[in-house]
Amino acid sequence: MATRALVGRCLRETGAALKHASGLEIFTRHRPKMTFLNQTPFQTNDTFIAPTASVIGNVTNWDESSVWYNAVVRADSGFPITIGFCSNVQEGAVVTTLGCAKNAVETDPLKTGSTHTNASGDGVVVAGKEVGKVLETGFPPVTHIGHFCSIGSGSVLISCRVDDLVDIGDKCTILEGAWVESNVILEPGSVVPAYTRIPSGGRWGGNPIKFVGQLGDAEMAGIKKKAVGRGVMAKEHAVEFLPVGSTYLHLEDLEREGKTAIQG
Repeated sequence: MATRALVGRCLRETGAALKHASGLEIFTRHRPKMTFLNQTPFQTNDTFIAPTASVIGNVTNWDESSVWYNAVVRADSGFPITIGFCSNVQEGAVVTTLGCAKNAVETDPLKTGSTHTNASGDGVVVAGKEVGKVLETGFPPVTHIGHFCSIGSGSVLISCRVDDLVDIGDKCTILEGAWVESNVILEPGSVVPAYTRIPSGGRWGGNPIKFVGQLGDAEMAGIKKKAVGRGVMAKEHAVEFLPVGSTYLHLEDLEREGKTAIQG
């Protein structure tokens, strides 16, 4: 029965798209995952990527992780992004890595080599082409999100490290080279400057970020509870999401309104 229903929905959607292909109303088919420079995002069977999210390039999504609606996880600068077990990137958040360093290839006396940094040490060259910037710490500008982490709506993370059990509030900003240790809560709107270390076990907030107070046992337990709750919600959304899409429902609504549609 399930197979018949799935095939029926596929045929129904295809027929609707063909029927309305010459109209004026435009509908889109968004790609939640996109390969970039031969790097395809990896996700496990129980990872949820919302249909309007964008996961691009060398991104690893571990078990029970989730990327929510309109969030962008973009690893297109030659360095990876990792999202750990049962972690979530909430609505409208942006997770990315630093872009290319300017003039890195031109200033590199060894630019014909295989893989190395340039002369000044602030660029990485692969096969003669500069692919990204090296942090002042000397480490590559990867973005790492540990296990049981919650990245709040509208937050921005750039080439930083977030350890396990961290709750990042809505509209926070974490800049390159920053390190947020485990069992930390960042209050909404917090800004973590570049190369800042946030020690474990505290509540932090403000712009620039400042220490607010130590976390109690209940608050620490709440970090994991929140992440697990988002994981349960992600499973519910994944069940409702049709692998063949639901565009045909939109087209049927347009048809009832007497409109026609084209794919955009």
